[in-house]
Amino acid sequence: MPLPAELAARARDVLAGRVQPVPARDAATVVLLRPGPQVYLLRRKSTMAFAAGAYVFPGGSVDVRDADQAVAWAGPSPAEWGAAFNTDERLARGLVCAAVRETFEESGVLLAGPGPGSVVADTTGDDWEADRLALIDRSLAFADFLARRGLVLRADLLKPWAHWITPEIETRRFDTRFFVAVLPEGQRTRDVGGEADRVVWQRPAEALELARRGEIFLMPPTHRTLSELSQYDGVGGVLAAPREIVTIMPRAVEIEGEMRLVTA
Repeated sequence: MPLPAELAARARDVLAGRVQPVPARDAATVVLLRPGPQVYLLRRKSTMAFAAGAYVFPGGSVDVRDADQAVAWAGPSPAEWGAAFNTDERLARGLVCAAVRETFEESGVLLAGPGPGSVVADTTGDDWEADRLALIDRSLAFADFLARRGLVLRADLLKPWAHWITPEIETRRFDTRFFVAVLPEGQRTRDVGGEADRVVWQRPAEALELARRGEIFLMPPTHRTLSELSQYDGVGGVLAAPREIVTIMPRAVEIEGEMRLVTA
C-alpha cells in the first residue's frame, strides 16, 4: 500500500528516529454478522481525524470505566478472554465491555439480556435512545446502564477474531482487538449518526469488490477481516472457525524510493 506524501515524510522521520511514535490506545471492534453472511459497515464522516471516509466495523477506545467489576457478566470470564488475547484480566474485561458498549452506541444492537440465557429483543424507543446518547457522551457508565435495566453482559455472544495495532507512523494509534458476533434475533441495526454518515449490510466479497473498484475505502485491518470472512458460507462457519490470535502491526518500508505500508 503506497503512502501519501505527507505520511511518507513522517514515516521517514519515524524510521530515522527523528520523531517518536505516539502510544496506541486500547480499543475494541466488533464484526456484526447476519445470515448470508453479511457484515455491518459504517462509513466514517469525511471530517473525522482518523480513518475519514473509510468503511469500518463498530468499535472504539476502551473507557476506564469499562473495566468496572460491577458489570453484570455471563459467559467466558475475563481471565479466559485475557488468555485468548494474550493480555491481563483487567484489560480483557475492559475490552469485552467496550466491544458490547460500542456496538450498542454505533448500531443500536445490544449483546445483553435479563439473564445468562436471554438477550434483549428490542432496543428501539426514546428511552433506549436517551441511554445510548448518554453512553456516548460518557454521562452514563456502562455498568450503571446495565444495572438500571437489570441486564447481564453476554460475553458468550462474542468470539475473539484478531489483534491489530496501528502503524507507528500514524499520529493517532489504536491497539485493537477484533471480535465477531451475530445479530441477536429480534434486534435490528439502525442508522444512529454520530461519527458515521452511512451504514450498510454487505456480503464480505461484495465489499471487497467495491473496494477493488475504488467505490469504497477499506483500511488494511478491515480489508483483511473481510477477506477472511469471505471464505465462509454462513455465520455458523464463522463462529466454528478456529482462531489463533496473532498481533499484526503494519510497518512502513521504502521500496525503490517509494514508502509503502506492509503487513508481513
